[in-house]
Amino acid sequence: MWNKRELERKIEEWLQEDIGFGDVTTLSTIPESEQGTGILYAKEAGVIAGLPIARQVFATVDPDLVFTAKVEEGQRVEVGQELAEVSGSVRSILSGERLALNLMQRLSGIATQTSEYVAAVAGTKARVVDTRKTTPGLRFLEKYAVRVGGGHNHRFALYDAVMIKDNHIKGAGGIAQAVAAARAAIPHTMTVEVEAESLEQVREALEAGADIIMLDNMSLETMREAVTLIDGRAVVEASGGVSLETIGNIAKTGVDVISVGALTHSVKAFDISLDLNTRKR
Repeated sequence: MWNKRELERKIEEWLQEDIGFGDVTTLSTIPESEQGTGILYAKEAGVIAGLPIARQVFATVDPDLVFTAKVEEGQRVEVGQELAEVSGSVRSILSGERLALNLMQRLSGIATQTSEYVAAVAGTKARVVDTRKTTPGLRFLEKYAVRVGGGHNHRFALYDAVMIKDNHIKGAGGIAQAVAAARAAIPHTMTVEVEAESLEQVREALEAGADIIMLDNMSLETMREAVTLIDGRAVVEASGGVSLETIGNIAKTGVDVISVGALTHSVKAFDISLDLNTRKR
């Protein structure tokens, strides 16, 4: 899922950004002894992601807070459904509220949108995957949310797979040269992907021994020709111009993978609120 220590460190940084030297509104208006329960609920229908992250936010603010999830991670919920409750010091609840909601809203938006793309390719062999078009600092969580929504992850970063794109091809002097140079430099366990913009480049990538061939911004007809040409000799990925309206037809061309930047780069936040009930000690 993620590195626990990395998540804890990030949350500490984000809380410092938000709270700084103190939540002046809460500290000045809420008695220290005030106890209560915050109820997190959905204001729209969709797929929930980020409950464990919200739990960690509140635990970092105040280890005495008790966070109880009311739904499962990855569950589809309806408008008004309770998602979780957090009980304890009202000061602590209010100080952690915004960060917890921001993260859950972002991740649930990604999970919800991913689930829609996955549903659109149902009945085909195509796998919906994300890209590196993520929010700086949030990549590990955003890619986690894609998995919660039923999608899969592409490479995590520049270091875990070779992806030879148009500028690499230009700089290396051609697809064959780029693939050969990459093979000579990387371990045998690492894959090599080549971006192809034409059937001619697909042929070059096949001859060079690419493990994965990305069909970049091709028409449906050209994609079908490319799938036939490749004939199982490499994994076929489609990319570019992918939307909910187009992904179903792209999947029907026979590609193995469809990468969708929109899963993370322009997703709408899922609407979640927290209502507070207080009880004096």
